[in-house]
Amino acid sequence: MIKKTDIESIAKAAEEDEGMKLPGLRESLAEMINGESARVFTPEQILVRSAREKLGLSQNKFAELIKTPVGTVRDWEQGRFLPPGGIQCLLLIAIKHPDIVKELAA
Repeated sequence: MIKKTDIESIAKAAEEDEGMKLPGLRESLAEMINGESARVFTPEQILVRSAREKLGLSQNKFAELIKTPVGTVRDWEQGRFLPPGGIQCLLLIAIKHPDIVKELAA
């Protein structure tokens, strides 16, 4: 049986490997261990949503900011398509430095 301390050590190792905090990781690990997982999210889906939420924007406003159709943003968040590499780089910048992205958008 995996304990809560094991979940924390697994999460820390994954975040160290990724070089950033991974929102929802601990909760997802706990659900998986308890057999409660109903839906699986890819790292790209989490990245898109995390960046958008870090900026405090709706899908519509986020799509306007990155000059992308809102349907495309929805597709990324729902895992139908992966965001291109350049967008993934922008998303990482938005998560780590949201003030810079907000300033550039103003």
